[in-house]
Amino acid sequence: MTSGASAGSRGPLVVALRGVHAAAAPLASVPVLHGLSLEVHQGEQVALIGSSGAGKTSLLLALACAVPPQSGSLELFGQAPWALSSRDRQHLRGRLFLAPQVPPLPPRQRVVSAVLAGRLPRLSLAASVRALWHPREAGVAHAALAALDLGDKLWERVDRLSGGERQRVGLARALVADAELWLIDEPLSALDPARAEQVIEQLSAAARSAHRTLVCTLHQVEVARRCFARIVALRAGHIVYDGPAADFTDAQVAALYGSRAALEDVALEPAVPVGVPGERAAAPLICR
Repeated sequence: MTSGASAGSRGPLVVALRGVHAAAAPLASVPVLHGLSLEVHQGEQVALIGSSGAGKTSLLLALACAVPPQSGSLELFGQAPWALSSRDRQHLRGRLFLAPQVPPLPPRQRVVSAVLAGRLPRLSLAASVRALWHPREAGVAHAALAALDLGDKLWERVDRLSGGERQRVGLARALVADAELWLIDEPLSALDPARAEQVIEQLSAAARSAHRTLVCTLHQVEVARRCFARIVALRAGHIVYDGPAADFTDAQVAALYGSRAALEDVALEPAVPVGVPGERAAAPLICR
């Protein structure tokens, strides 16, 4: 079952891009996003898909106010972040949370502190230092970790975790963050299928229960089609599809990725009915 706000129950506008051109990094000059226009409303859950190099991560960085537009306009929560002072722009950033594909976790840090770092943007400098050295919200961190089946890792050191465990710790940060917009980059890249199902279910349910807005990049097209109400597809820095996930057809997938990628890279599952003799049906990821 797909999730996210429906067109008839849209909340306030959270993201508004108008003809945005942007590079991949603040000091880069070559644009990788070309004339993007996009609106995302409060409570929506949007999957960004496209092949590697299509511009998915660059779009998240633009939305996170990490890279300014070269032209066009960007508004978050009704404000133009690059027209604000540095202080006000930093305050605006506190209303969003960016979870990169490889979370920046200090190797000798305890997991509890790594997770609670997701709450730092709303704290003062003094409170941030106290929280890192003397975590007082261990229960909050434990609940987020338990939701991702990592409750027993609360007091472990980060460098003792596997790659998939570190990725889930980075996502646990989002679960504890006091943010209205979650920008999640490739949350399933280091996870096996069972863990992937758990992570998507938890992210979706947590965002829905708190009426957060979720924008998530994915390579797994079938996950995007089953678990998100809306898909935005990028190719070479252009939006080539923006609409209901249910309407994004196999032909459009093949056109987006190419036939070989559609079979190998984006994990399209064969359309084999359950119970056909002599055939093994893929176990679907069901989003509740």
